[in-house]
Amino acid sequence: MAGNTFGKVFRVTTWGESHGRALGVVIDGCPPLIPLSEADIQIDLEQRRPGKAGVVATTRRKEPDVVEILSGVFAGKTTGTPISLIIFNRDVDTSAYEPIKDLFRPGHGDYTYLKKYGIRDNRGGGRASGRETVSRVAAGAVARKLLEREGVRVIAYTLELGGVRAEKIDLAAAGENSLFCPDPEAALRMEERINEVRAQGDSLGGIVETVARGCPVGLGEPVFDKLDGDLARAMMSIGAVKGVEIGSGFEAARRPGSQNNDSILPHGFATNNAGGILAGISNGDDIVVRVAVKPIPSIARPQQTVNINMEPREITVGGRHDISAIPRIVPVCAAMMRLTLADHLLRQRAIKFHG
Repeated sequence: MAGNTFGKVFRVTTWGESHGRALGVVIDGCPPLIPLSEADIQIDLEQRRPGKAGVVATTRRKEPDVVEILSGVFAGKTTGTPISLIIFNRDVDTSAYEPIKDLFRPGHGDYTYLKKYGIRDNRGGGRASGRETVSRVAAGAVARKLLEREGVRVIAYTLELGGVRAEKIDLAAAGENSLFCPDPEAALRMEERINEVRAQGDSLGGIVETVARGCPVGLGEPVFDKLDGDLARAMMSIGAVKGVEIGSGFEAARRPGSQNNDSILPHGFATNNAGGILAGISNGDDIVVRVAVKPIPSIARPQQTVNINMEPREITVGGRHDISAIPRIVPVCAAMMRLTLADHLLRQRAIKFHG
């Protein structure tokens, strides 16, 4: 299987499966002398950790998600050599998958994996599982440490869940509820919607908005390696993401240029319909990315499918699954934004000999 590596200078390679012994990531290209500890990484992993008490949409799988640094750090600082991180799976239970091991789950990659490789890991989702993203969040924490030195801050939050949309953006409030929603009243309605859908044996999708503040002008290349192109690729590489928009996004298609252009004033841009990126290069404004997250495909309601012999069957998926990828996908979006910006920051440093 190819395609497990992301980035060109700040390069990460993830490995492991949802029901294997462990998952992990190797980070190549991280500069030396950056203070880094397991506690630094654990902060980000805690935001994504499954089975947390009080999180309404989460799975019943309880993983501690404790990270161990195997290499690349000495005396509390990065050494410039590859950083290897490992997170052991501690709460593996494959019993729910045994009755459906020969069936294709609608909405999953079971069908395409088997057709492509001639074999699939039927203990769960394997590499296609959302659990793979624990490695991304661990790597994103290292990227965060690099970006913080440059004054770049990335924030992600739930903009919409199950058709309930946040009407106001209070970032302090987003950190005070389990859904990472910046509108406390909307968060309560989202929880009600989750409980309603759980009782129906169904699942929900939503929209996550990720914002980078303090990003310098000049990140991104103007042809094939546009910053917005790489951000879209980063976000679309998250399994549950089915759509990406940057700045005004699809709304730009409905506006005349006079309304969509961001006027340039002596102190900066009057608006930010460009989402902080012009011609594939960061313009110094906030970088704004929104992603559409599909509903979790593993649902308790009967669905039509076929078995591996293409014979019709009915399937009901049991086991331990989230009702929605939100909120646990929120720190994953932040991690992918950080990994993309860290890579482009180092690429810019490599070509800039002036100023």
